[in-house]
Amino acid sequence: MQTEQELKEIVKQKYAEIALQDKGTNISSCCGAGGCSTEVYNIMSDDYTKLEGYNADADLGLGCGLPTQFAQIEPGNTVIDLGSGAGNDCFVARAATGETGKVIGIDFTEAMINKARENAEKLGFNNVEFRYGDIEKMPVTANTADVVVSNCVLNLVPNKNNVLKDIFRVLKPEGHFSISDVVLIGELPEKLKGTAEMYAGCISGAIQKDEYLALIKSNGFTDVVVQKQKEIVLPGDILSGYMTADEIKAFRASKMGIYSVTVYGKKPAACCAPGCC
Repeated sequence: MQTEQELKEIVKQKYAEIALQDKGTNISSCCGAGGCSTEVYNIMSDDYTKLEGYNADADLGLGCGLPTQFAQIEPGNTVIDLGSGAGNDCFVARAATGETGKVIGIDFTEAMINKARENAEKLGFNNVEFRYGDIEKMPVTANTADVVVSNCVLNLVPNKNNVLKDIFRVLKPEGHFSISDVVLIGELPEKLKGTAEMYAGCISGAIQKDEYLALIKSNGFTDVVVQKQKEIVLPGDILSGYMTADEIKAFRASKMGIYSVTVYGKKPAACCAPGCC
Protein backbone atom coordinates (compact mmCIF):
# COMPACT_ATOMS: atom_id res chain seq x y z
CA MET A 1 0.00 0.00 0.00
CA GLN A 2 1.28 3.46 -0.88
CA THR A 3 2.03 5.98 1.86
CA GLU A 4 0.25 9.33 2.12
CA GLN A 5 3.39 11.07 0.88
CA GLU A 6 3.67 8.73 -2.13
CA LEU A 7 0.03 9.42 -3.05
CA LYS A 8 0.65 13.16 -2.79
CA GLU A 9 3.62 12.84 -5.13
CA ILE A 10 1.47 10.97 -7.67
CA VAL A 11 -1.05 13.82 -7.62
CA LYS A 12 1.62 16.53 -7.75
CA GLN A 13 3.37 14.97 -10.75
CA LYS A 14 0.13 14.30 -12.62
CA TYR A 15 -1.24 17.79 -12.09
CA ALA A 16 2.02 19.33 -13.25
CA GLU A 17 1.35 17.50 -16.54
CA ILE A 18 -2.34 18.48 -16.52
CA ALA A 19 -1.40 22.17 -16.22
CA LEU A 20 -0.03 21.89 -19.76
CA GLN A 21 -3.02 20.00 -21.20
CA ASP A 22 -5.94 21.64 -22.99
CA LYS A 23 -9.42 21.81 -21.47
CA GLY A 24 -10.88 19.33 -23.99
CA THR A 25 -8.41 16.65 -22.93
CA ASN A 26 -9.16 17.22 -19.26
CA ILE A 27 -12.95 17.16 -19.39
CA SER A 28 -13.05 13.98 -21.50
CA SER A 29 -11.02 12.20 -18.83
CA CYS A 30 -11.27 11.77 -15.06
CA CYS A 31 -9.95 15.10 -13.75
CA GLY A 32 -7.40 15.16 -16.57
CA ALA A 33 -6.05 11.70 -15.66
CA GLY A 34 -6.81 8.11 -16.60
CA GLY A 35 -6.99 8.49 -20.36
CA CYS A 36 -9.60 10.25 -22.50
CA SER A 37 -13.02 9.09 -23.56
CA THR A 38 -14.40 9.21 -27.07
CA GLU A 39 -17.85 8.15 -25.77
CA VAL A 40 -18.48 11.04 -23.38
CA TYR A 41 -17.22 14.59 -23.88
CA ASN A 42 -17.74 15.89 -20.35
CA ILE A 43 -17.36 13.31 -17.59
CA MET A 44 -17.34 15.40 -14.40
CA SER A 45 -17.04 19.16 -14.83
CA ASP A 46 -19.92 21.62 -14.85
CA ASP A 47 -20.28 24.64 -17.13
CA TYR A 48 -18.69 27.76 -15.65
CA THR A 49 -19.11 29.94 -18.72
CA LYS A 50 -22.29 31.67 -17.52
CA LEU A 51 -20.83 32.67 -14.12
CA GLU A 52 -19.67 36.25 -13.63
CA GLY A 53 -15.88 36.44 -13.47
CA TYR A 54 -15.36 33.40 -15.68
CA ASN A 55 -12.06 33.45 -17.54
CA ALA A 56 -11.47 30.86 -20.25
CA ASP A 57 -7.68 30.82 -19.77
CA ALA A 58 -8.18 29.73 -16.16
CA ASP A 59 -10.69 26.98 -16.92
CA LEU A 60 -8.86 23.65 -17.29
CA GLY A 61 -12.07 21.62 -16.96
CA LEU A 62 -10.87 19.84 -13.82
CA GLY A 63 -13.80 20.36 -11.45
CA CYS A 64 -16.78 18.24 -10.52
CA GLY A 65 -19.19 21.01 -9.52
CA LEU A 66 -19.72 24.77 -9.17
CA PRO A 67 -18.88 25.50 -5.53
CA THR A 68 -18.50 29.27 -6.04
CA GLN A 69 -22.06 29.40 -7.39
CA PHE A 70 -23.35 28.10 -4.05
CA ALA A 71 -20.79 29.77 -1.77
CA GLN A 72 -22.87 32.83 -0.74
CA ILE A 73 -19.87 35.12 -1.20
CA GLU A 74 -20.58 38.75 -0.30
CA PRO A 75 -18.79 41.99 -1.28
CA GLY A 76 -15.71 42.54 0.87
CA ASN A 77 -15.32 38.88 1.85
CA THR A 78 -11.98 37.13 2.09
CA VAL A 79 -12.19 33.85 0.17
CA ILE A 80 -9.74 30.94 0.11
CA ASP A 81 -9.78 28.42 -2.74
CA LEU A 82 -8.19 25.05 -1.98
CA GLY A 83 -6.41 23.47 -4.93
CA SER A 84 -6.82 26.60 -6.99
CA GLY A 85 -5.30 25.27 -10.23
CA ALA A 86 -5.15 27.90 -12.95
CA GLY A 87 -7.42 30.24 -10.95
CA ASN A 88 -10.89 29.46 -12.28
CA ASP A 89 -12.81 29.54 -8.98
CA CYS A 90 -10.65 32.38 -7.65
CA PHE A 91 -11.68 34.66 -10.49
CA VAL A 92 -15.36 33.76 -10.11
CA ALA A 93 -15.04 34.40 -6.36
CA ARG A 94 -13.34 37.74 -7.08
CA ALA A 95 -16.35 38.85 -9.13
CA ALA A 96 -18.53 38.22 -6.07
CA THR A 97 -16.26 39.69 -3.39
CA GLY A 98 -15.36 42.72 -5.53
CA GLU A 99 -12.43 45.10 -5.28
CA THR A 100 -12.89 45.48 -1.52
CA GLY A 101 -12.47 41.76 -0.87
CA LYS A 102 -9.56 39.38 -1.18
CA VAL A 103 -9.12 35.96 -2.77
CA ILE A 104 -6.31 33.54 -1.89
CA GLY A 105 -5.69 30.46 -4.01
CA ILE A 106 -3.60 27.62 -2.57
CA ASP A 107 -2.03 24.85 -4.64
CA PHE A 108 0.94 22.52 -4.19
CA THR A 109 1.74 22.22 -7.89
CA GLU A 110 4.17 24.92 -8.99
CA ALA A 111 3.07 24.71 -12.64
CA MET A 112 -0.51 25.51 -11.58
CA ILE A 113 0.61 28.40 -9.35
CA ASN A 114 2.62 29.88 -12.19
CA LYS A 115 -0.30 29.54 -14.61
CA ALA A 116 -2.72 31.15 -12.13
CA ARG A 117 -0.38 34.06 -11.44
CA GLU A 118 0.01 34.71 -15.16
CA ASN A 119 -3.78 34.76 -15.53
CA ALA A 120 -4.21 37.15 -12.59
CA GLU A 121 -1.53 39.42 -14.03
CA LYS A 122 -3.28 39.53 -17.41
CA LEU A 123 -6.55 40.41 -15.71
CA GLY A 124 -4.92 43.14 -13.64
CA PHE A 125 -6.27 41.85 -10.32
CA ASN A 126 -4.34 43.10 -7.29
CA ASN A 127 -6.60 41.43 -4.72
CA VAL A 128 -6.18 37.85 -5.97
CA GLU A 129 -3.04 36.01 -4.89
CA PHE A 130 -1.80 32.46 -5.26
CA ARG A 131 0.24 30.75 -2.56
CA TYR A 132 2.24 27.56 -2.88
CA GLY A 133 1.34 25.19 -0.05
CA ASP A 134 -0.27 22.04 1.26
CA ILE A 135 -3.97 22.36 2.10
CA GLU A 136 -3.41 20.15 5.16
CA LYS A 137 -1.32 22.99 6.57
CA MET A 138 -2.25 26.15 4.72
CA PRO A 139 0.10 29.15 4.52
CA VAL A 140 -2.66 31.27 6.05
CA THR A 141 -3.16 32.57 9.60
CA ALA A 142 -6.11 31.43 11.71
CA ASN A 143 -9.49 33.15 11.43
CA THR A 144 -8.70 34.73 8.06
CA ALA A 145 -11.44 33.61 5.66
CA ASP A 146 -15.12 34.41 5.47
CA VAL A 147 -15.56 31.66 2.87
CA VAL A 148 -13.58 28.61 1.76
CA VAL A 149 -14.28 27.00 -1.61
CA SER A 150 -12.77 23.99 -3.33
CA ASN A 151 -13.57 22.02 -6.47
CA CYS A 152 -12.77 18.31 -6.70
CA VAL A 153 -9.67 18.45 -4.50
CA LEU A 154 -10.28 16.82 -1.09
CA ASN A 155 -10.76 13.44 -2.78
CA LEU A 156 -7.11 13.75 -3.89
CA VAL A 157 -5.86 14.17 -0.33
CA PRO A 158 -5.11 10.97 1.62
CA ASN A 159 -5.75 12.58 5.03
CA LYS A 160 -9.02 14.44 4.57
CA ASN A 161 -9.39 14.91 8.32
CA ASN A 162 -6.29 17.13 8.39
CA VAL A 163 -7.70 19.32 5.61
CA LEU A 164 -11.02 19.76 7.40
CA LYS A 165 -9.23 20.68 10.63
CA ASP A 166 -7.28 23.33 8.76
CA ILE A 167 -10.39 24.67 7.04
CA PHE A 168 -11.89 25.12 10.51
CA ARG A 169 -8.72 26.89 11.65
CA VAL A 170 -8.55 29.42 8.79
CA LEU A 171 -12.26 30.27 8.78
CA LYS A 172 -13.47 33.17 10.88
CA PRO A 173 -16.15 32.36 13.47
CA GLU A 174 -19.44 32.09 11.53
CA GLY A 175 -17.49 31.68 8.29
CA HIS A 176 -18.47 28.85 5.99
CA PHE A 177 -17.31 26.63 3.17
CA SER A 178 -18.83 25.35 -0.07
CA ILE A 179 -16.90 22.39 -1.46
CA SER A 180 -17.54 20.19 -4.50
CA ASP A 181 -16.07 16.72 -4.25
CA VAL A 182 -16.39 13.13 -5.42
CA VAL A 183 -17.88 10.60 -2.99
CA LEU A 184 -18.93 6.96 -3.21
CA ILE A 185 -22.02 5.00 -2.31
CA GLY A 186 -20.98 1.34 -2.19
CA GLU A 187 -17.58 -0.26 -2.72
CA LEU A 188 -15.38 0.66 -5.67
CA PRO A 189 -14.02 -2.38 -7.61
CA GLU A 190 -10.51 -3.37 -6.54
CA LYS A 191 -9.04 -2.74 -9.99
CA LEU A 192 -10.14 0.89 -9.80
CA LYS A 193 -9.01 1.25 -6.19
CA GLY A 194 -5.51 0.09 -6.95
CA THR A 195 -4.53 2.31 -9.86
CA ALA A 196 -2.54 5.51 -9.47
CA GLU A 197 -4.25 7.10 -12.48
CA MET A 198 -7.66 6.61 -10.92
CA TYR A 199 -6.36 8.19 -7.73
CA ALA A 200 -5.10 11.24 -9.61
CA GLY A 201 -8.35 11.06 -11.59
CA CYS A 202 -10.42 11.89 -8.48
CA ILE A 203 -12.04 8.44 -8.21
CA SER A 204 -10.12 5.98 -6.06
CA GLY A 205 -9.25 8.67 -3.50
CA ALA A 206 -12.94 9.29 -2.83
CA ILE A 207 -14.56 7.99 0.37
CA GLN A 208 -18.11 6.96 1.24
CA LYS A 209 -20.63 9.81 1.24
CA ASP A 210 -21.81 9.08 4.80
CA GLU A 211 -18.21 8.96 6.02
CA TYR A 212 -17.45 12.24 4.25
CA LEU A 213 -20.36 14.08 5.88
CA ALA A 214 -19.61 12.54 9.29
CA LEU A 215 -15.98 13.69 9.03
CA ILE A 216 -17.13 17.25 8.37
CA LYS A 217 -19.43 17.23 11.39
CA SER A 218 -16.81 15.63 13.65
CA ASN A 219 -14.52 18.62 12.96
CA GLY A 220 -17.00 21.03 14.52
CA PHE A 221 -18.89 22.30 11.47
CA THR A 222 -22.61 22.95 11.79
CA ASP A 223 -25.50 23.46 9.35
CA VAL A 224 -23.94 20.82 7.08
CA VAL A 225 -26.03 20.33 3.95
CA VAL A 226 -25.56 18.83 0.50
CA GLN A 227 -26.28 21.72 -1.86
CA LYS A 228 -26.15 19.64 -5.04
CA GLN A 229 -25.58 16.01 -6.00
CA LYS A 230 -25.10 14.41 -9.40
CA GLU A 231 -24.08 10.92 -10.49
CA ILE A 232 -20.80 10.45 -12.36
CA VAL A 233 -20.91 7.71 -14.99
CA LEU A 234 -17.52 6.44 -16.11
CA PRO A 235 -17.60 5.64 -19.85
CA GLY A 236 -16.78 2.14 -21.03
CA ASP A 237 -13.71 3.13 -23.00
CA ILE A 238 -12.05 4.42 -19.82
CA LEU A 239 -13.14 1.46 -17.69
CA SER A 240 -11.83 -0.96 -20.31
CA GLY A 241 -8.32 0.21 -19.52
CA TYR A 242 -8.64 -1.33 -16.07
CA MET A 243 -11.36 -4.00 -16.22
CA THR A 244 -12.54 -6.85 -18.45
CA ALA A 245 -15.87 -6.67 -20.27
CA ASP A 246 -17.46 -9.02 -17.71
CA GLU A 247 -16.12 -6.94 -14.83
CA ILE A 248 -17.50 -3.77 -16.39
CA LYS A 249 -20.89 -5.44 -16.83
CA ALA A 250 -20.92 -6.51 -13.17
CA PHE A 251 -19.87 -3.00 -12.12
CA ARG A 252 -22.71 -1.45 -14.12
CA ALA A 253 -25.20 -3.88 -12.57
CA SER A 254 -24.05 -3.22 -9.01
CA LYS A 255 -25.60 -0.65 -6.72
CA MET A 256 -22.27 1.11 -6.39
CA GLY A 257 -22.42 4.80 -7.33
CA ILE A 258 -19.90 7.60 -7.87
CA TYR A 259 -21.31 11.05 -7.14
CA SER A 260 -20.28 14.67 -7.22
CA VAL A 261 -21.59 16.51 -4.18
CA THR A 262 -21.39 20.18 -3.28
CA VAL A 263 -21.46 20.51 0.51
CA TYR A 264 -21.94 23.53 2.78
CA GLY A 265 -20.68 23.75 6.36
CA LYS A 266 -20.36 26.58 8.87
CA LYS A 267 -17.89 27.34 11.66
CA PRO A 268 -19.88 28.23 14.79
CA ALA A 269 -19.65 31.62 16.41
CA ALA A 270 -18.41 30.06 19.64
CA CYS A 271 -15.51 27.62 19.80
CA CYS A 272 -16.93 24.12 20.06
CA ALA A 273 -14.43 21.80 18.39
CA PRO A 274 -11.88 19.92 20.51
CA GLY A 275 -8.63 21.86 20.79
CA CYS A 276 -9.74 24.94 18.85
CA CYS A 277 -9.54 27.34 21.81
